[in-house]
Amino acid sequence: MRIEIICTGDEVLTGKITNTNFSYMAQKLEDVGLSVHWGTTVGDDRDSLLAAFQLAGTRADAVIVNGGLGPTVDDLSQEIAAQAAGVELVLHEAWLAKMQDFFSRRARSMPPNNVKQAMLPASAEMIDNPVGTACGFALDIGKARFFFTPGVPRELRRMLEEQVIPRILARAGAPASIYLKRFHSYGLGESHVDQLLTGLEALDPDGGVKLGFRAHYPQLETKLTVRGTDMADVHRKLAPVTAEVKQRLGNFIIAEDDQTLEGVTLAALAARDATLTVVETFTAGEIAARIAHLPGAENVFRHGTVVRRTGNLFGVAIPAELDQDTTEAVVHAARRQTGASHALVVLIELDEGADRLDLGGTIWIGIATADRTEFRRSRILGGRDWVRLGAVELGLDCLRRFLQGLPVVERIDFERA
Repeated sequence: MRIEIICTGDEVLTGKITNTNFSYMAQKLEDVGLSVHWGTTVGDDRDSLLAAFQLAGTRADAVIVNGGLGPTVDDLSQEIAAQAAGVELVLHEAWLAKMQDFFSRRARSMPPNNVKQAMLPASAEMIDNPVGTACGFALDIGKARFFFTPGVPRELRRMLEEQVIPRILARAGAPASIYLKRFHSYGLGESHVDQLLTGLEALDPDGGVKLGFRAHYPQLETKLTVRGTDMADVHRKLAPVTAEVKQRLGNFIIAEDDQTLEGVTLAALAARDATLTVVETFTAGEIAARIAHLPGAENVFRHGTVVRRTGNLFGVAIPAELDQDTTEAVVHAARRQTGASHALVVLIELDEGADRLDLGGTIWIGIATADRTEFRRSRILGGRDWVRLGAVELGLDCLRRFLQGLPVVERIDFERA
């Protein structure tokens, strides 16, 4: 199955907005075992769009077109699609009624130019948009099946996952059931995990398991795409592979599937009816920001302190050079003074000088309850952002480990002696 993605719009072509839709679509297709062969970006120009549609129709089996379905004069996808397919534009009465209801439920009058969004090529199959006014549609141009999607990310994502990808899989003659299992890890690099998981795909002699990775420092996502005749067959294949991944990656797995590190940590605190205070330097409050907005955090997150550099924290004098005693004194003082059951302190000593790849920082982490204290010191190189992101992730991961009864100190690939 040869797939092409065409992204439209002058703002995308000129770089005025970052084209995150392309990366999202390509990733989601890869997750179900489909590969993108071509990616094309076209401005809001009739001749260029027509040429792009016609070319894609000669070389691809399926084409996803993103953007150009709005009500304004520069939204051209329906018009050019009809021209490329050799059919007329016709008013889709059902979608027009749905748009009118969309505006009515919001106590608004539908502008006349929105009628344009209900004009579809005569041969098109309408694809529903449950969260917007731009309906998608599918039709054949040349030898390819084209799927037209809106440019608004949240509208695209619903349509892609719920309607477009299932149609492409059916066209590809894919197995009846496909499942994506994801493991999120911190502390191991991509090549290291690839080595640790050598031979994993061979656990299914039918070749129904595909292993893949997505590195996004400081985390790594390990993906298992499992194909089967039905979901029972998929789960039969998945069970031993999942067990093997957990055994080989061990404590470095921080979350699975749609879980996040901060979500897992918050859930562990909530299960204990615990409360948390966080003290962080140089991170600009990113640890607190990862936790405090989550549902349920209002019952857990007690206090956050964000400082850049200070001579005193919660009554503890901070020396020019940090040490374990100072870190532990701060974490205990913070916990007592804020009344939280748990405290996390992440203090960073950043190297002096201009930002550069060999610039590093020393990270001092303290975790405390009324009867237990853990300490971790780490050094990370890679520049200011690398240190900051690494410190945030390391701090949250140490807290996760603390709560799950795992070793808080376990060497990671990213730290230096």
